[in-house]
Amino acid sequence: MNASAAKQEQNTPFSTGEDFEKLLEESYTDKKVEEGTIAEGTIVNIENDMVVIDVGLKSEGRLPLKDFASFGEKPDIKEGDKVEVYIERMENRSGEIVISRERALKEQVWDKLEKQLKAEIPVDGIIFGQVKGGFTVDLGGAIAFLPGSQVDVRPIKDITEIANEKDKFLILKMDKKRGNIIVSRRALLEESRAEARDEILKDIELGQKLEGTVKNLTNYGAFIDLGGVDGLLHVTDISWKRISHPSEVLKMGQTINVQVIKYDEDTKRISLGMKQLEDNPWQGMEGKYEVGQRVKGKVSSIADYGVFVALDETVEGLIHVTELSWVKKNQNPNKVVKLGDEIEVQVLEIDQEKRRISLGLKQTQENPWDTFGNTNKVGDVIKGEIKNVSDFGFFVGLDGGIDGLVHYSDLSWDKSGEEALKDYKKGDEVEAKILGIDIEKERVSLGVKQLSGEAPVGVDTSDFKKSEVVTCKVTAIEDGGIEVAVGENEVKAFIKKSELSKDRSEQRPSRFAVGDRVDAKVIGVTQRSGKINVSIKALEVEEHKRAIEEYGSTDSGASLGDILGAALEEKKSKKE
Repeated sequence: MNASAAKQEQNTPFSTGEDFEKLLEESYTDKKVEEGTIAEGTIVNIENDMVVIDVGLKSEGRLPLKDFASFGEKPDIKEGDKVEVYIERMENRSGEIVISRERALKEQVWDKLEKQLKAEIPVDGIIFGQVKGGFTVDLGGAIAFLPGSQVDVRPIKDITEIANEKDKFLILKMDKKRGNIIVSRRALLEESRAEARDEILKDIELGQKLEGTVKNLTNYGAFIDLGGVDGLLHVTDISWKRISHPSEVLKMGQTINVQVIKYDEDTKRISLGMKQLEDNPWQGMEGKYEVGQRVKGKVSSIADYGVFVALDETVEGLIHVTELSWVKKNQNPNKVVKLGDEIEVQVLEIDQEKRRISLGLKQTQENPWDTFGNTNKVGDVIKGEIKNVSDFGFFVGLDGGIDGLVHYSDLSWDKSGEEALKDYKKGDEVEAKILGIDIEKERVSLGVKQLSGEAPVGVDTSDFKKSEVVTCKVTAIEDGGIEVAVGENEVKAFIKKSELSKDRSEQRPSRFAVGDRVDAKVIGVTQRSGKINVSIKALEVEEHKRAIEEYGSTDSGASLGDILGAALEEKKSKKE
C-alpha cells in the first residue's frame, strides 16, 4: 500500500470501531428523542397482534395491533409506515423502550378538541361503552364521557339504536390535567329541534292535521313529538269511547295522526285531538236512544261508583251504583255484573252537551217495593229476621229482599228506647206491626210495642204542649242520657246526652243523680204512643236568647255572663 492510499484510508470516517460508535451516538442525539415527548417511528414488523416500531433508539418499541384502529374498525397499517408514538420510558426491565400510541393520539387530538371547544364546533365520535351515569365516546383517539341526561331530548331505553355509529357531539367541558372530556348529543338535537320548532309554530293553525310520535304517556294524556315541538293529547281527546288510561289505545314510539284543537301563542302550548279526525258518534243521537227505552249492551268497565255499558262500538252509558238494585243501595258492582256480560238496561237520561247516557239495571226488574205495597197494608203483622242492629233501632228482612225499620222508640211502652234495644241482636226472629209504607222513599216502618195495644192506661200526654217548660225528676242514669218522670202524672221521658246542655262540656249524664229535679222544655208530644220528648238544652237556648233581647246585646260592653247573671237574679227575685 502506498503512502497516499494509506493516508486516504486513515481519513476514512469508518476506519475504526471507535469512530463508528461515536457517529452512532451522534445520530441518536440528533433525533432528540426524550421521555414525555411524541416521536415519529417506522413500523418494522407486524407479528400476529403486535406491532414493532423503530423510533431511532438502541431498542425498538412494541404496541398492540388494536391500538391502530378506531372502535369498530380494522387496523390499516403495513411495514414501513410512519407513525407517531408517545415516549413513556427510555428503557424497561427488559431493556426495551416503552411507547404508547394512545397517549400520542390524545396529545394530538386534545389540541384539536380544545380549538373546537372554543369555537363551539361539533366533533365526530362513536358511543362504544356504558359506565355509571352515562356512556363512553371515542373522539378519534380521546375518550369522552357522555352523561345519560345528554344523550337525547327524550329518555332512551335502548342505547343500541345509536351505539357504534358515527355521530355528532358538542364538547361541554375539558380538563387536560385530569384527562376528562364531557360531551353532549342532546345539545345539538335541541338546537336542530329549536329550528324545526320555530318552523312549525310559524305555520301552525287550528284544525291543522299533523303527524307525530308518541313521546310519553301519563294518566291525563300523551305527549306527542311533532318533529321539534311537543303537543298534549288529553285522554278525553284520544277516543270518543271512554278510556281510563292512554295506554289502552297508544304505545310509546307509535306514529299517529292528530289535529290541532287549541294553540296558546303566549305559552306556545299546543293541544291536540285524535278523536276529532273521526266522525262524532253523538251527532244524530236523537232518535237512536230515548229515555225509557230498554236496550242491550256489554259491560265494558267496572268502577266503584258504577258500571259502564257499551251500547255500540263508540257510545257508552253509565249505570250508577244506586241504579243496580232496588234493595241494595251501595252494593259492590263486581257482585252484580262481570266484565264482558251482556245485559239489558233502561235509558234514564241523555245529556247531549256532556255526552252522557245514564242507564238503570234495576228498572228492568220487578220492583219489590211495589210488590210489598200491593200485598201488605198498615196494621198487618209480619215476621222476619233481624238483619242489622244500629244505635237507633234494627232492620228486619221482609219479602223481596227489602228491609223494614223498627225504631227503638217503638220497642217498649215501659222501657227507654236504648234500654229496650239491648234485648235484641242480629239473627233474632221478631214479630212486628206495619206502622207505615212509603213506596217512593222505599221505607217500611215497623213497631213491636204496638203488638200489645195502645199506650198503657194512665199515661196521658194531652196536658202537655210543645214548647212549654216542665219540671222533671231524674229516675235513672244511663250512658246515653237520663230517664226522667215529667209532671204530676210522672210520664216517663228520656233526655238524650246531646239534649242535656247547650255546652258540650256539660253534656255528661254523670253530673245528674237519681232524685234530682231539673227544668226542661217540651220539644215533642205523641198522643198515639203516649210519649213526650223534653230537652234541657232547648230551654237553655231559649233563656239565653230572651236574656239577650231583654238586657241588650254583648256589644254594650257587658259580658254574656253578666247578662245571664242579671236575668237569673231577676227571675229569683220574682219567685221570692
